[in-house]
Amino acid sequence: MRSKKMEGPSAPTMRRDPYEVLCVSRDSTDQEIKTAYRKLALKYHPDKNASNPEASELFKEVAYSYSILSDPEKRRQYDSAGFEAVEDSMDMEIDLSNLGTVNTMFAALFSKLGVPIKTTISANVLEEALNGTVTVRPLPIGTSVSGKVDKQCAHFFGVTISDEQAEAGIVVRVTSTAQSKFKLLYFEQDVNGGYGLALQEDSEKTGRVTSAGMYFLHFQVYRMDSTVNALAIAKDPESAFFKRLDGLQPCEASELKAGTHIFAVYGWSWDNFFKTATYTIEALCAKSYEDTTEKLKDIEAQILLKRNELRQFETEYRKALARFQEVTNHYSQEKQSVDELLKQRDSIHASFTVTKAPNSIGVNLSNGSTSKVPGENESPLEDGNSDGKDKSGKKKWFNLNLKGSDKKLG
Repeated sequence: MRSKKMEGPSAPTMRRDPYEVLCVSRDSTDQEIKTAYRKLALKYHPDKNASNPEASELFKEVAYSYSILSDPEKRRQYDSAGFEAVEDSMDMEIDLSNLGTVNTMFAALFSKLGVPIKTTISANVLEEALNGTVTVRPLPIGTSVSGKVDKQCAHFFGVTISDEQAEAGIVVRVTSTAQSKFKLLYFEQDVNGGYGLALQEDSEKTGRVTSAGMYFLHFQVYRMDSTVNALAIAKDPESAFFKRLDGLQPCEASELKAGTHIFAVYGWSWDNFFKTATYTIEALCAKSYEDTTEKLKDIEAQILLKRNELRQFETEYRKALARFQEVTNHYSQEKQSVDELLKQRDSIHASFTVTKAPNSIGVNLSNGSTSKVPGENESPLEDGNSDGKDKSGKKKWFNLNLKGSDKKLG
C-alpha cells in the first residue's frame, strides 16, 4: 500500500519543541495530537492567510512538528535525543490554489521534467470536511462510480462495510484512463462530527492509466515512502542501500471497523491545470484477494526482518570499510617508503659506477690503472712533431715535380 500520511514541509530554521508548537503534552495520545494539528493547520493555512507571511511560517512549523509526532519512530527518536535524532529534511508541499498562472506554468514545467512536487490539500476542502458540510455519495462494496472533479475540489464517497467485510479487509482504488492526476484521500471521523484527513496518496502512471489505491486488512499494513531513500542518497550515497527499506512505514489506519468510512477523490494537476480530473472509484472486499493478502503479509514480514539485518550489517560494513581504508592508506605509505629507499640506493650506487672528469693528470681507479684525459700533457713526439712547429720545408704532394712536367711546360 502506498498510502501516505500528510507530510510537512521543510523544517523552520528556528525550531521549537513540537509539543509546544501543537500545544499538547508529551503524554498526549495520537488522536489528541492529530486533532490539535488539524485545528492549527486550518488556522494558519495559506489559503486563509494569503496576505500574512507570518501565518505561512507558522503553518510550516505546525506541519513540521506534526510530521515528527505523528510518526511513532520519529517521535520516539525525538523524545530520546531531540532534533539531532530526527531527519530534518521533509518534502515541501505547495498549495496550488494560491499560485498565479505564471507560477503554475513553471510548476507544470518542473513536473514534465520529472521533478517531484507535492501539493497540500486546499484549506476550503479540509475545512468543509472538518465542519461536516461536504456532500457524501454512497459507494457500496463491489460497485464503482465514475466522474469528473475540478482541480482543488473533491468528491466524497461513503463506503459502508459489515463486520464480515471488515474482518476480510477492504480495497479502495481509483483509476483514470484519461491519465488525469488526482489524490485519493481517506478521512477519519472527528470528535466534533466532521471528517479529518488521515491518509492521502498521489496518483501514479501505470501503463496507459493513472491510479491510486488503499487497502485496509486484518493485520498491520505498511506504506513505502520513496522519499526516505531519496534523502539518504542525497546525504550519503553509500548509505542509500542500507536506508532503502527504511521507507517502509506502518500505515496510521490499516484496519477499518464495521460502519461507514469516508474517501474522496481530489483533483489537481501541474501540467493540465485548466482541465478536470476524470476518474473511476471502486470499493472491493479483500476476501477475493485472500491469497494475495497472505502473500503480502508474509513478504512485508520478511522485509521488516531484512531491514533489521541490514541495520546490523551496516555497522559491520562501516567497520570493515574503515579498516579497508586504513589498510589502503598503510599500503600507500609503505609503497612510497619503499620507492624512496630504492631511489636513494640507486643514487648511491650510481656514485660508484659513473666516472666524473678529474682535475689531476690521472685518476687512480680501484684496480690501480690510470686514466688519462685526452689533450692534457701529451708528448710532442706522439704526433710526429717534436718542436711543435709545422715543417714547411717538407714537400707536400702538391709541390712534387712530376716527371715530364717541365718539358710539357716548356
